[in-house]
Order: sequence, then C-alpha cells, then structure tokens
Amino acid sequence: MTLMYFSQVTVVVVTYNSAHCLSMLSPLLSICPHVVISDNGSDDDTASKSQMLWPHATVLAHGRNLGFGAANNRALALVKTSFALLLNPDCEMSPQALQALLASAQDFQDAAILAPQLMATESRPEVNYRWPSGYWTSRGKAAEGPLCVGFVCGAVMLLRMDRMSLTGFFDERFFLYYEDDDLCLRVFQAKLPIVLCPQVRVLHRSRGSVRGRSPLRSEYLRGYHHAQSKLVFLNKHESLQAAKHLRRRLIWMTALALPLRVVLFSPKLVARMWGRWRGLLEWSV
Repeated sequence: MTLMYFSQVTVVVVTYNSAHCLSMLSPLLSICPHVVISDNGSDDDTASKSQMLWPHATVLAHGRNLGFGAANNRALALVKTSFALLLNPDCEMSPQALQALLASAQDFQDAAILAPQLMATESRPEVNYRWPSGYWTSRGKAAEGPLCVGFVCGAVMLLRMDRMSLTGFFDERFFLYYEDDDLCLRVFQAKLPIVLCPQVRVLHRSRGSVRGRSPLRSEYLRGYHHAQSKLVFLNKHESLQAAKHLRRRLIWMTALALPLRVVLFSPKLVARMWGRWRGLLEWSV
C-alpha cells in the first residue's frame, strides 16, 4: 500500500476514558504521519498511553472535559494538511478504508465532507446518513453507490479543509450530541456537497468509547447532554418558541415515564432519564 495518500490527511481523535479503544486504532494511526489526539480530561491515562503508542502524534491533554465539538475544534486548529479525518475511538477503520475514502475525495473534488458506511457488525449496516428532516423525509433502499446526502454521522468524517473554511467547524454550544447535525445542516445550507461512500465500510462499536469508573453516571450525563443539545439545536435552527414547547412536552413525558422505569428497575434507563429530567429543567437560553 502506498503511503502517499496518508500524507495529505490529519487524523483527529477525541478521547474521553478511551484507553481500552487504543489498540484497535493502532493499525491506522501507526502509519498515518499526521495524528492529533484531543483528550477531554480522561482519568484512565488515555493521553499518556496514546503518546506511548504513537510518538509521532500530537496529544492535547486538556485536563477537563471541553465537550466533543470543542475538543475537535482545538485539534482542527492545528491541521495543516488538505484533509482532516474525524475518527471516534469506537470506530475500527482500516488503512485500506482510509485510502479508499481519500480516493473518493479525488473523484468528488467539490465535496466538503465525505463519510463511509458505518457498520454495527460485519454484516449489518447502520443508518448513518439521511436528508435534513426539515427538507425531505428519507425513504427508499439503502445507498448502493456514492451519493450526496444532507447529514452523515460525526463518528467518521473526512473534511476537506479549504471547503470547510467557508462554514467553520463545530458550534461549541453543543457540549455533546447534535453537533454533527448542526455542522452538516450548515454545510448543506451553504450548498457544499456531503458525499456518502457506501463502498467504504467502518465498524462502529457505538457508545463503546467511554467506560469510566461510573457507568450510571455516564448514562446520567448522556441523558443530560442529549436533552440540552436537542433544545439548543431547535432554538438555533427553528425558534425559541419551538424549543420551549418541546421542553415543556418532554418534561411531562419524562415525569410520567420515570416512575415506571423505577418500578421496572432498569438502573441505566433510570439514570439516563434522571439526566434528561435535569437537563430539561436546567436548560436556559
């Protein structure tokens, strides 16, 4: 395999208690000359282990959790190559897949973002792309060849840096969740192509990148930030009135559902719903 392709891309990985994922990233990161690890205050030595595994990498140890978008922005500010590959720690991407994605970027030179087909298992594809719901309802068969879409999941994104300079990167008001929705919508509204390349496949071990010492706290934070980011997105792209209406509805729905989860004794769902409740109550413009 030629390494010519890899000299034009910087691989950016945002980590948070992701030390258990590093080994599956190594086949790719070990041969990519430009790598930035942006660590959000992990307490499992992710930052130091990353530097030991990949001495050529730039490791940004922030010391605290800046949020997914903000940590990506800090890394993207250092990129000097033509492309940046945003790669979640729970995504197993082979060198061949990256080479194929970069080859597609040469075929679609107007594309601002290119993305692979994410796979839940070796044989089960995820639905990691769609049209913006405010424009069209996605329907029909899965993609059989490269096509323009309105949204791709932020777990793996190849960004063409000169095109992305027209829209900017992540809005840091989104701490976690919906930052990729917001980015893709802005790119779409700027009439910059977002291209899905279904022939390029990447295994996505969804939500497998965070362990931490308290799984229930992770579920709580998941619910909290998802609720807050949903309201931030609606306020930004629709209206404050729509966000407030949704907030009231979700507060009542969560209040009704939470006791049922307690009775059925589902600790993870209880923690997540309690986080959603707090996120909804504490949201402010």
